[in-house]
Amino acid sequence: MTRELILLRHGQTTYNAGRRMQGQLDTHLSDHGCEQARVIGKKLANRGITRIISSDLSRAHDTAELVAAEIAATEGKEPLPITTDVRLRETHLGEWQGRQVHEVDAETPHARAHWRHDPTWAPPGGESRVQVAQRARQVVDELMADYPEWNHSTVLLVAHGGMIASLTAQLLGFEVPQYPLLSGLANTHYAKLTSRPVFEPEAPEKSMAFNEDNIDDARWYLDAWNVGV
Repeated sequence: MTRELILLRHGQTTYNAGRRMQGQLDTHLSDHGCEQARVIGKKLANRGITRIISSDLSRAHDTAELVAAEIAATEGKEPLPITTDVRLRETHLGEWQGRQVHEVDAETPHARAHWRHDPTWAPPGGESRVQVAQRARQVVDELMADYPEWNHSTVLLVAHGGMIASLTAQLLGFEVPQYPLLSGLANTHYAKLTSRPVFEPEAPEKSMAFNEDNIDDARWYLDAWNVGV
């Protein structure tokens, strides 16, 4: 028995295009970002997606709606409803939010490099990648426990690049210093993971299906990273 998870980054915003740091600012998709969402929506059709959950920030939620509409049009069905969850927000960047990359680099040289390489370090007034992974992981764990329809189907989470990288590292069981091994996601690119029950050699029949005894010990596998059109 398997459960597939697709983690999709939102489309381009004007902040992305201008190399301005967004964090949890509620920015919106550019025209190009909207088109990116429509294109990736067609690619995600017929993938067995049964549920879509989005960050509550507009750039992610609008991406999710455009993707859901394209999937529905391609499959000849009604669009799936979009559920939002604040725990899927991007990393809070504190004092860096709204500032251009070059401004931060000029004011505090090497600070962003330190942030990229140390998942426990947070920008001034912000949060670390470890904290992001911990809050986002709760969403997946709750789905694993409360959404049995996930068996042999796919859940789509639409969110943000930093959050997706942190969550993926956490699901795969990376040690904290290994989190930076996953490179950044481009706009409307995604990661795909599969979850299976942990195999027990002495009782292989227990590994055939998820149940209340093994759901908390699910093993996650990375099938694809940074996939787009």
